[in-house]
Amino acid sequence: MLQYDNSAFYFVALSFITLYLVPSWYYIITRVYRAFFGLSDKDVGAVARTEAEKQKAKDLQKSSKGFALLQSKGFLINLGITIFFTLIFIYLSVSVSSDGEVNSFDPFAILEIDAGSEMKVIKKAYRSLSIKYHPDKNPTPEAKAKFMMIAKAYEALTDETAKENYEKYGNPDGKQSLAVSIGLPAFLLETKYRNVVLMSYLIIMVGVIPFCVWRYYSDSSKFGEKDVMYETYSWYHHTLNENTIMKSLPETFAGSAEFRQANMPKTQGEKEEIGKIMTSVRSNMQKPKYNHPVCIKGNVLLHAHLLRKTEALSEKMQEDLKNMLRLSNSLVDAMISVCQHQDWVSTACNVIEFGQHIAQAAWTKDSSLLQLPYFTPEEVKHAEKSKKDVIKSITQYRELDDNDRKGMANFSDQQKKDVMHCLNKVIPDISVETKVFVDDDEDDKVYEGDLCTVRVTLTRNNVEEGEKAGLVHAPLFPYPKKEAWWVILGTSEGKIISIEKVTDSSRVVNHNIKFLAPRVGGYEFDLFVKSNAYLGLDQKLKVNLTTLDNSALPEYKIHPDDAELDEEPTLFEEMMNANVEDDSDSDDDDDDDSDDEDDGPAIREMSAAEKKKEELRKARAAAGGDDDSDDDSDVEEVYTEK
Repeated sequence: MLQYDNSAFYFVALSFITLYLVPSWYYIITRVYRAFFGLSDKDVGAVARTEAEKQKAKDLQKSSKGFALLQSKGFLINLGITIFFTLIFIYLSVSVSSDGEVNSFDPFAILEIDAGSEMKVIKKAYRSLSIKYHPDKNPTPEAKAKFMMIAKAYEALTDETAKENYEKYGNPDGKQSLAVSIGLPAFLLETKYRNVVLMSYLIIMVGVIPFCVWRYYSDSSKFGEKDVMYETYSWYHHTLNENTIMKSLPETFAGSAEFRQANMPKTQGEKEEIGKIMTSVRSNMQKPKYNHPVCIKGNVLLHAHLLRKTEALSEKMQEDLKNMLRLSNSLVDAMISVCQHQDWVSTACNVIEFGQHIAQAAWTKDSSLLQLPYFTPEEVKHAEKSKKDVIKSITQYRELDDNDRKGMANFSDQQKKDVMHCLNKVIPDISVETKVFVDDDEDDKVYEGDLCTVRVTLTRNNVEEGEKAGLVHAPLFPYPKKEAWWVILGTSEGKIISIEKVTDSSRVVNHNIKFLAPRVGGYEFDLFVKSNAYLGLDQKLKVNLTTLDNSALPEYKIHPDDAELDEEPTLFEEMMNANVEDDSDSDDDDDDDSDDEDDGPAIREMSAAEKKKEELRKARAAAGGDDDSDDDSDVEEVYTEK
């Protein structure tokens, strides 16, 4: 019968703990290395291209590098578990080396003497150790086991037979047979631990494991695409519609399920602070539809960001706002996916522009010139009063000559340099071209039912050949954001044909939109190219498509060689035919066997009456000229006569 064995348990436990410790320590060491040495400022987005971005870069360095990267809850829990199992690993390793039966038997080490010592030294060591660990003087289980090892070691060095066995087999008892045991500690079988073992088993199997499974399932089942909660998608489906305007989107965003726990006011002071902030931003807010505290708090905080009034927020409110902004990219994308599902072009465009406003901390009445560093509403007023024309967008301001640009009279030389660098190098200057074609066609004509392609070519004019576009210039958005462009193709009725996010940061980007050509006629589609982060750079183009009647196409003629190939059986058909032939052969063999086993005669002679009847039938057939008869028997008879 197999027995529980402590030594085997040590090795089994060490093996399982190693499976966790090796990847865990690798993760910890890698994380620590990245925190202090492996991450550059560019890797965490802490790049200051202008003076306005320096504060944001410093904040990103503090939150994304050093000890701040090691203060996450998950990392600290894993570190504690890893240290705990490491201590257990060390304890088991020491136990194996000192108490494991699988370790090598060294009588000199057991007697605590040097290898090759004389017999006098061996006997002296044996006497002293046997007295020290004798069960009568030291009744502990460890002393008893030690005493037995001392006796065996002394025997291996003094008895000739035992010494020979030790030298040959490494054990004074001679060659040992293979022993198999269960790798569990022996104390589990002791009566005094029976209740503890049963209770532990019950707690683990009935409590801990089901709880872990339930917790994992409940957490994972809450999230859908883009790591957005299903409740958030449901909320967006409920609040968004084809007539949703820009001003109502902050309230929709504030009601996302991701914020409901953090944005629930918990103290009276927090409620009073929300009321004060609402007073300062109420004039720019749409009248709320929902009076839930979570929606109100999120709506107020988001408007404080859009109106650049975050200085008045307490530290707790600023942290809650940062949490909302951290998730804004994925939540805005989720809103767009809902619009795509419902075919709402207008609402999708409003949501994309809402994302632009969040990135630049500007609202509907603000000028796009506020995206420039150091520009305030006062500088914007001066900049919009140009000698030649009224400036309404940042694109118009960039097209002006350096001498005609206003609004920078009070700027220092460095500030003016930052503005010019931002205009010419950082903020995108794109041109868009379109082409409609059908793959593998020799001409540009599109016929009904063709799979046509609209190729949209985006060219970043202020990016050098071979270079990539950098991060978005958004000093008031606390997180790095990559530049991307939404390409939307819609019908004149406001239905979406295609909407995709182009994230390629190359100088020239080709994006293909494929769809089946509609019925015969002329069509005009709307193409929107919208930035994910910049205001005033969006473009809207018209895509014209004329589909022709496919009956005018020449008849397609199959080449004779292709026709012959079509008639040839495929490999699958050949295999199936071979199987059918094998089955028919086996059936024929079975029929033959059955015929051979039949007791009746296979061929019998016709009687006289049957012969006479057959002759009369042939005579009538010959007289009637019945050569065209379809009777299979006649054909067979004619063939037989020949």
